[in-house]
Amino acid sequence: MTSPQSARRIVLAARPHGEPQDSDVRFEEFTLPEPREGQVLLQTLDLSLDPYMRGRMSAAKSYAPPVEIDAPMVGATVSRVLASSDPGFAEGDVVLGYGGWQTHSVESTTHLRKLDADSAVPHTTALGVLGMPGFTAYSGLLTIGRPQPGETVVVAAATGPVGSAVGQIAKIKGARAVGIAGGPDKVAYLRDELGFDAAIDHRADDFADQLAAATGDGIDVYFENVGGKVFDAVLPRMNTYGRIPVCGLVANYNLTSLPEGPDRSGALMGVILRSSLTVRGFIQTEFAAEQQETFLGEASQWVADGSLKYLEHVVDGFDNTLDAFRDMLAGRSFGKTVVHVAD
Repeated sequence: MTSPQSARRIVLAARPHGEPQDSDVRFEEFTLPEPREGQVLLQTLDLSLDPYMRGRMSAAKSYAPPVEIDAPMVGATVSRVLASSDPGFAEGDVVLGYGGWQTHSVESTTHLRKLDADSAVPHTTALGVLGMPGFTAYSGLLTIGRPQPGETVVVAAATGPVGSAVGQIAKIKGARAVGIAGGPDKVAYLRDELGFDAAIDHRADDFADQLAAATGDGIDVYFENVGGKVFDAVLPRMNTYGRIPVCGLVANYNLTSLPEGPDRSGALMGVILRSSLTVRGFIQTEFAAEQQETFLGEASQWVADGSLKYLEHVVDGFDNTLDAFRDMLAGRSFGKTVVHVAD
């Protein structure tokens, strides 16, 4: 099969100032090359949207280089092989790749992972609970958080793909799970569907009081996804020798200036010192070589036996990618956000 005459992609047109605007991206048609030796031509079926992508839109120094202006946005994809120049991949294979915000891509097979055609779970789980978000939760919680039976684990953005996995893995390991989310529907989902021991709405006027009531013995592990006022309420509740894996700060991603008020970094460092806290930022790739296969084996079993549940927020249509991205960043959706591009 030859390459399609044209494909579509979404490129970064400008660095966003605050929430990404329509003018910050551009839809383009482009012609794909034929795959060379060791490459395959892929049709994107499903595109993963994740908070880290907002950071890649910025030119600020980060753990990964920014997306260049006029370059396609990055992202993990579940794709179908349309043509192959690698004997290990055949037309029709479904793979996990990194095609980005494109309807088609040509990729090297060195970083592709074939997905099981007979899997009992949807292929989209490779973008969520059995993919990067699930592994982020697993590696960050177990390596840095190290929850022990009977300890209290608190996680923010708890209905997202990372946060929901953090809470459930904490429960599997014998800890108490307290989830923080925005809105009554999300709170009910955490409590009634995922079995968190407590769930709190960070939009509530008495949020700090509710958090204190739910963590009567303090907090041993706080898995940080959000920052902002949630962190302000959590910090005084941290127990001595508490651990804080820092995964994300989504409350800050669209800020255009520093928060108002005095510099509180000295107070923060004082709490870290007095309570002997471990605060450790991480990127999941640093743990992949040693833990990825173990994660896939354990998490697949947990999904199969129902102890690790997941929710996907599927948005239909490539044209809706930017709107879905904005909704995810603003907390207007919950579950793992996936754009369904093609059947």
